[in-house]
Amino acid sequence: MTEREPLDVIEAMQSMPARRYLKPDPIPDDILWEILDAAIRGPTGGNNQQWGWVVVRDPEIKQKIADSYRPILQSAYGHGRARPEDLTGGKRLQWGTLEVAESDVGVDAANQRAVLHLADTIQNAPVLVLPVIERAAAYNDTQAHGALLGSFIYGAVQNLMLAARAHGIGSVLTGGRVLSDISDINQWLGLPELAAVMALIPLGYPERGRWAQPKRRSVEQVTHWDRWGEQHTR
Repeated sequence: MTEREPLDVIEAMQSMPARRYLKPDPIPDDILWEILDAAIRGPTGGNNQQWGWVVVRDPEIKQKIADSYRPILQSAYGHGRARPEDLTGGKRLQWGTLEVAESDVGVDAANQRAVLHLADTIQNAPVLVLPVIERAAAYNDTQAHGALLGSFIYGAVQNLMLAARAHGIGSVLTGGRVLSDISDINQWLGLPELAAVMALIPLGYPERGRWAQPKRRSVEQVTHWDRWGEQHTR
């Protein structure tokens, strides 16, 4: 097995930006197994483990997923509504509304370019991992149930991405339940009845960029002590 980078867990968390420019180079099987084994050590409500992890390397299946997912990804990041040149000088695309506004949060020009690049090339990633929850469709499709189902698997997804980081493999969490809008995805993957894809994580060795701390609002800005609005200096 290829030797892992010697990272402690905090260092890995602090240096794991979304990687959307990925090489097509294959990922060895032994590394994939180790990454997946790390994933299944993640939390699962009630230890029910009603999950499966579909690892897609078949070019035909990857292309079908890419062709169907591309317009969803492009639309979510303002393709056709905002150009990279519109997202400069502190202006950012606001998630959900797709309005451009002066803000310190939202999609900037570099982020939009990276997402649209991924939309165009996701089929070239050597591996697509699709976490699945069995019988997810048996629940009413409500926000509460969506959050519940997510809590059963997204911690494990983070484990998968951190393990990939330790091997120098880039990843990005995309999709969520929106992948259910791709009507034939369950058929392409041969999923059991009532199963649902919860995310799509492309994996690949980075083509460009670097391992760096993601830019975020300061921890003091977003942390509240005992009650909302009670904030302390770090």
